[in-house]
Amino acid sequence: MPLIQVKVIENVFSDDQKQAMIRQLTDALVAIEGENMRPVTWCVVEEVRSGSWGIAGNPLSTGDVHALAAGAGV
Repeated sequence: MPLIQVKVIENVFSDDQKQAMIRQLTDALVAIEGENMRPVTWCVVEEVRSGSWGIAGNPLSTGDVHALAAGAGV
C-alpha cells in the first residue's frame, strides 16, 4: 500500500491546490502501479511552519516561497 508524503511550507498552497496535489500525485502513482492500487494509495500533505524549513543553511519563510513562485530570488 503506497504512501505519498508531501511537505510544504505553511500558507503557501490553498486547500484547492493541496487537493489537486493529492489527486494528481495519486493519478501519477496509479499510472505506474495500475488502477487496482488506487483504493489503497494514501497521500498526506503536511505543512511545515514558516521559517522551519531551510536550504543551504538558510531558513525559508512563506514569503520567500511566494517570492520564488513570482520569479524573484530569495
